[in-house]
Amino acid sequence: MSNHQELLIRTPDDFSFPENLEYLSRSADECMFHIQDSRVTRAIEVDGKPVLFVMEENPDGILVTLTGEGDEVKAGVEQFVRDWLDLGRDLMPFYELGERDPLLREAVRRHRGLRVVGIPDLFETFVWAILGQQITVAFAYVLKRRFVETFGQAIEADGVIHYLFPSAEKVAGLDPEALRELKITGRKSEYIIGIARLIAAGELTKEGLLALGDDRTVEHRLTAIRGIGPWTANYVLMRCLRSPDAYPAADVGLHNALKLVAGLDRKPTLPEVEAFAEPWKGWRAYATFYLWRYLSSESEQG
Repeated sequence: MSNHQELLIRTPDDFSFPENLEYLSRSADECMFHIQDSRVTRAIEVDGKPVLFVMEENPDGILVTLTGEGDEVKAGVEQFVRDWLDLGRDLMPFYELGERDPLLREAVRRHRGLRVVGIPDLFETFVWAILGQQITVAFAYVLKRRFVETFGQAIEADGVIHYLFPSAEKVAGLDPEALRELKITGRKSEYIIGIARLIAAGELTKEGLLALGDDRTVEHRLTAIRGIGPWTANYVLMRCLRSPDAYPAADVGLHNALKLVAGLDRKPTLPEVEAFAEPWKGWRAYATFYLWRYLSSESEQG
């Protein structure tokens, strides 16, 4: 990387770079970052300018090499990585809870050090959640790649093309037909453009949602938007707004994971899904994320 600077981000004791790297490596169709030799390369925007960074494990934390000069660029990248990997959170209370809970114990032991890997950009979180509604995760990745490669800004470095996620401002001006051409359904195309317009107009912001204070108020605000149900609202709370207690109770992957860890011969009912999570109050987002990860690692081993 020409014109680069280095940054060392200290990580908490209960952080595992390999666990988070393994999570980030779960799809060959991921288009927002590139992984090679245990190094993650990603393009983001800092103060309106594209910045490319590489992060890798270091004995003292995470070593980040980034393009661009100045402390503002460095600070912007550090803030992004801290948010992306939820580095500011003390997970000891969650691990203590997990050790006591028969449904979580195995997942917490196997994946200790994993963080709820976030999506710092609000618009990107909504698009990913809407694309993922009622389809497989694998197909959602394909649709996201098409969307990003069609409408995102491309940055080439060392022969590899990296993308910035399409801005809400750009997507707000599109016709739904432009998204339908990518095989995104008509309804989802309208939902995505509707969200883009709210964000572009400043009517829907991350800061504004965080200022609402509690999860139920945020969920109420979000579910008033066309195309946003409780699952999507809780997904946004979990991955972008960083609530450790968001609970996407209708999630199919969560149901499959609970069926596995509870030893059921059928998927749990919604009341059962809510009841299982009672002891996890305060940490339901982390419980969900670890159960998703456990389910996927079990299927990889199977």
